[in-house]
Amino acid sequence: MKILVPVKRAIDYNVKVKVKADESNVDLANVKMSINPFCEIAVEEAVRLKEAGSATEIVVVSIGTVACVEQIRTALALGADRGIHINTDADLDSLQIAKLLKTVVDEETPDLVILGKQAIDSDNNQTGQMLAALSGMGQGTFASEVAVADGKIAVTREIDGGLQTVSLSLPAVVTTDLRLNEPRYASLPNIMKAKRKPVATIEADSLGVNLKSNVSLLKVTAPSQRNGGIKVADVAELVEKLKTEAKVIS
Repeated sequence: MKILVPVKRAIDYNVKVKVKADESNVDLANVKMSINPFCEIAVEEAVRLKEAGSATEIVVVSIGTVACVEQIRTALALGADRGIHINTDADLDSLQIAKLLKTVVDEETPDLVILGKQAIDSDNNQTGQMLAALSGMGQGTFASEVAVADGKIAVTREIDGGLQTVSLSLPAVVTTDLRLNEPRYASLPNIMKAKRKPVATIEADSLGVNLKSNVSLLKVTAPSQRNGGIKVADVAELVEKLKTEAKVIS
C-alpha cells in the first residue's frame, strides 16, 4: 500500500505570533517555521502503518516556496521514503491546494492519503474534504484511530456526540485529529539519511491549475487585551458589579 501525506509549512506552535504594523498579515520575519502539527500527526500515522506492515511506501508532498523542502526533509527523517515539492510563490486557498494535490494523486495513485484535519495558521479544515470530493474517494475525517485490514480502513472519528467508526474502501482520504497519536522525534542518524532521500520538484504552473485565489485577506488584527481582574469584599459586592458593570445578570 502506498500512502501519500501532504504536509504544510507553518509557524511553529511554540512561537508567539505578532501582527505586522500595517495589519496586512502576521510577521514572519525571523520566525521559526515547522511542519503543521496536524500534518506531523499524519506523517507519524503513515510511518506506524508502514512499521506494522500495512504500507510499503510513504510519499510526502508540500506546496509552496523552496523553503518547504525543509519540512519535507523533516518528514523524510521521521520515516517517509521520498518527497515531492510543488513550487509556487502564490498565496493559495484550500480549493487550489486540493486541486494541486489531486494532480499528485492522479500521478502517484496512492491507496491512502493521510493529511492533517487543518492548519494552525489558516485554520480552515477544508483541504482533505475537497481532495476527497475531487478524487472521488471515501473520506474519514477527525480520525482518532485508524486500522487497515482486508483492503479496507476503519476510521474512528470524533464527533459532537462521542465516537463514530466508519469503514472505507481503498483508496481513501483520512484527516487526523490530535488524539490519533503522538509524533516521534527524528533521530540524528535519520536526519542524516533524509538528506540522501529523493525530493522531486514540480512547478505548480505546469500542473494546469488556476493559481489565482478567489479569497482575499483584508486585514489581520491581534486579539484585544483583557482587562485585569479585581477582588471584591463579599458576595453582595460581586452581585452588584455583575449587575451594574458586567451587566450579565439583572
